[in-house]
Amino acid sequence: MAPAPSPINSQHVAVIGAGAAGLVAARELRREGHTVVVLDREKQVGGLWVYTPETESDELGLDPTRTIIHSSVYESLRTNLPRECMGYKDFPFVPRGDDPSRDSRRYPSHREVLAYLQDFATEFNIEEMIRFETEVVKVEPVNGKWRIQSKTAGGFSNDEIYDAVVVCCGHFAEPNIAQIPGIESWPGKQTHSHSYRVPDPFKDEVVVVIGNFASGADISRDISKVAKEVHIASRASKTDTFEKRPVPNNNLWMHSEIDTAHEDGTIVFKNGKVVHADTIVHCTGYKYYFPFLETNDYMRVDDNRVEPLYKHIFPPALAPGLSFIGLPAMGLQFYMFEVQSKWVSAVLSGRVTLPSVDEMMDDLKLSYETQEALGIPKRYTHKLGKSQCEYLDWIADQCGFPHVEHWRDQEVTRGYQRLSNQPETFRDEWDDDDLMEEAYEDFARQNLISFHPSRFLESGR
Repeated sequence: MAPAPSPINSQHVAVIGAGAAGLVAARELRREGHTVVVLDREKQVGGLWVYTPETESDELGLDPTRTIIHSSVYESLRTNLPRECMGYKDFPFVPRGDDPSRDSRRYPSHREVLAYLQDFATEFNIEEMIRFETEVVKVEPVNGKWRIQSKTAGGFSNDEIYDAVVVCCGHFAEPNIAQIPGIESWPGKQTHSHSYRVPDPFKDEVVVVIGNFASGADISRDISKVAKEVHIASRASKTDTFEKRPVPNNNLWMHSEIDTAHEDGTIVFKNGKVVHADTIVHCTGYKYYFPFLETNDYMRVDDNRVEPLYKHIFPPALAPGLSFIGLPAMGLQFYMFEVQSKWVSAVLSGRVTLPSVDEMMDDLKLSYETQEALGIPKRYTHKLGKSQCEYLDWIADQCGFPHVEHWRDQEVTRGYQRLSNQPETFRDEWDDDDLMEEAYEDFARQNLISFHPSRFLESGR
């Protein structure tokens, strides 16, 4: 990336979404000198972290005319990672000991994450930039600028022109459904984790949960508290897997994938086991989906790959006027939102420049070829896994942001190891106090916390 040859320019920028990505994008854009309008369909900040007991009328999310419920948060949800590594770099996610209503645990509830985002919005006066209860209907390029059509909850329509649009609306609202042979004739109920809130509806049922990563592991154990039986189908398990899990209620079994579903209500697993199930819960992730975006077919989602996107952010021929924050799946989500936002803001101001369209496309082609050569399916394009820090450090270098801290990287790595090895206890039993101590000492050294680190280390449990 080369320094910009021209003076810094202030752009009129629309940010779509007021969740964790949109909030920090708005802050960074304004810090860079841009004027910012944030458009969000909800009544408050927080995005997917805003819990609601409401669910969609179509619990599988297949009906395109359904009313969309943005949140996928369930009542019992706690974070999958330690709070220290979740926060923005200059606004640590630390316990608020001065407020007894707050959750001081190291792996806090979804309500504590929402409260943190509300604190962030208040600290940086972000709400003054937000138009709540405003749904974006269409985004399209017009004569080098961008037209946004939106409508309010009261039915008022708006048509505006912006210099740039930053898409921060997340990718946890369009359910991905497992394909099961014979499911069309299976008589039971199906739902997706997106519509899961509490276990009560599953009382005394035999439930099959598809998927055993974060949400699947949580939800299966939550349901097992009231269900007759819970059977987890996991494609990560070997074909002959059949294992009873005694925690929490001695009624949970682990299987390999589902083989077939039958009209008599039975589910047959690839390990040969057969159960007569009442409900299937798909904990099978989400699809990237941007129904408001119209680019004359330049952009598309193919097998859950959003393309073309340079470094998962800029569509080359439409850059820098259109950008996306938060598409890659990784543990360091909030840090990623922040560093991506800094890069986008700097590019829009002209302080730094992007490569040419051809160079960006060449880079993208090479990354696709490399992925294919490594045997990584297209649908995993935006799952960075172990390469997340390499990616984040590259973005940081473009805009002069510090690299990922050692403790932050290792908290994610070791946190996920605990999640895999001790799924029932990983949130309350850990072996990385050294990393927690390093994090809080780092916060203190930068004057980001006002008390001695020992106070927070003692309250971590």
